[in-house]
Amino acid sequence: MSSEKVRAEILSTDHPRWKSAQIEISATPAEIFSVISNPHRHQEFDGSNTIKSNFSGPAQLSLGSRFGMKMRLGINYQVTNIVLEYKENELLAWRHFGRWIWRYELLDLGNGKTRVTESFDARKAPLISRIWLSFRKAYPWTELSCAKSLVRLKGLVESE
Repeated sequence: MSSEKVRAEILSTDHPRWKSAQIEISATPAEIFSVISNPHRHQEFDGSNTIKSNFSGPAQLSLGSRFGMKMRLGINYQVTNIVLEYKENELLAWRHFGRWIWRYELLDLGNGKTRVTESFDARKAPLISRIWLSFRKAYPWTELSCAKSLVRLKGLVESE
């Protein structure tokens, strides 16, 4: 076993409100998708450490699913998300009232390996959301959170 630290690669998106990272995971897309499409497991790989628990939603997400999370970022709050993009074992994306999108894309590399890309996309968020995100200096923090989430997802999935 290598003692080398696992890292996700932060990607250049050429847009200040779109942050993205990727990692290679030794698992099939189906194995990874079963974890990310279960909102009750999101806290297990949340690199931002803001998800405290899931309080509503199905065990497996699908297009149009709604799911609620108890969060903490300075204060406790709750959000209800809706799944906007869904392609089994390939794509899952959702948003909440702030209208920024969290997206996971899975690319089967063969031989039981998958490239997973996580993105935070606020390009189409309303002005008030973009102002709030800028005020909170959320963009650089979110970029690192995506990378940390992917590292945690890799450790979780590869250990199952």
